[in-house]
Amino acid sequence: MHRQAEADASRPSPPLSAQPWQRAEPPTQILAIRMQAIGDVVITLPYLRALQQMLPGAVIDFVTRREDREIPSAIRLFRHVDSLGGGRDERRQLLFASVVLPRLVARRYDVVLDLQNNRVSRTLRRAAAARAWSTFDTESLTAAGDRTRRAIEAAGFALPRVDAALPLREPDLGLGLLRRAGWEPSRELVILSPAGAFPSRNWPVERYARFASLWQQRRPAQFAILGLPALREKASTLKAALGSRLLDLVGQTSSSQALAVVQRAAMVLSEDCGLMHMAWTSGVPTLALFGSSRHAWSAPLGEHTLCLHSGDLECSSCMEATCRYGDVHCLTRYSAEQVLEMAIALTARAAQLPARLV
Repeated sequence: MHRQAEADASRPSPPLSAQPWQRAEPPTQILAIRMQAIGDVVITLPYLRALQQMLPGAVIDFVTRREDREIPSAIRLFRHVDSLGGGRDERRQLLFASVVLPRLVARRYDVVLDLQNNRVSRTLRRAAAARAWSTFDTESLTAAGDRTRRAIEAAGFALPRVDAALPLREPDLGLGLLRRAGWEPSRELVILSPAGAFPSRNWPVERYARFASLWQQRRPAQFAILGLPALREKASTLKAALGSRLLDLVGQTSSSQALAVVQRAAMVLSEDCGLMHMAWTSGVPTLALFGSSRHAWSAPLGEHTLCLHSGDLECSSCMEATCRYGDVHCLTRYSAEQVLEMAIALTARAAQLPARLV
């Protein structure tokens, strides 16, 4: 499987379906569409921000799933964020699309960036009848960020550098939550996110606790865990080990508040989850633990990130929910001591370099 993954990654990317902008004057109204999980949505945002900075006279609107609209609405980027109900069911999404379509058509977009490329997004793109458009590459085993850049550039806009930054409309968002939890601004805030969706994506929670204790011996810090209520058992384990040094925000934050908390962190140690994507796209030093995840698609980008993945193993990126060998050795091979040294080195490197996505 490892050899096959290398072969797949070396395949040339297929040509994109696109009609590039060809007028001398720049476009004034752009629509971008992305309707996947929250992490996939967040990945698109720095690239669309770079496009907006490149075309300051243009407004950009965004279409996503109803569940994922909060973060795009919370950052300073879009004029309108339209959302579709229906969860992940394409048939139901198409029904809700019929409600959104009249608004999109009435706005008369110059450009539509289909960063989803499924039946629903293609329906929206065609109905908008824009002069220029492009579609997302759903096949190549390359990073989603790189494929987002390709899609934008296929529409005729060669992006400049892309900064890892998601400026919030409300800079103090999440501040009250942190203060009530006992946050001390004079200490580094390190976020621990043992939130991988399956056992094959989980680093042992005891190692997070050991990592935090070792970090505390080197640098005064507080640690935070936040996310869905499913993390409560892990949060209890960490609280028992770390005591008052852990800020337990599990189940207390909205997605935009979680983004705001992440942006105050000095470091994020995370499994493959939405919070990890919030961190690296915000320019926060991020050490990602990927386990069975397909790192070629989802690994964080930029010199401010590091991804420990299974790409060197025969069972590389197996995407199985449970480890076929019973030990998740793609992750358990890393001790807390090893991860600490990598994290310390990463934060030192990130402090010397701008947070940019190549």
